[in-house]
Amino acid sequence: MTGLEFPMAVFLLANLLLALRAALRGPTAADRMLSALLFGTTGVGILVLLAAAGGGPALVDVALVLALLAAISGLAFARRAWRRKGDGDD
Repeated sequence: MTGLEFPMAVFLLANLLLALRAALRGPTAADRMLSALLFGTTGVGILVLLAAAGGGPALVDVALVLALLAAISGLAFARRAWRRKGDGDD
């Protein structure tokens, strides 16, 4: 460990706060969804860095679950947002 894990996690947390501001101001639903995906990937990065800094293997498990949830939410949004006309399977 280099000792840079915690400062890098704080930097990613600052980026996450900026993404929250962008998510609130996003003009379209797609912009908001991209911000939500950024939450997922940045959250995974923060959790992995904290696990490497001495937080234990449980944080890696939580990071994997968060990555899975972010991917599923992105797919669900894409499926719901970009339906072809005539698709009536609600």
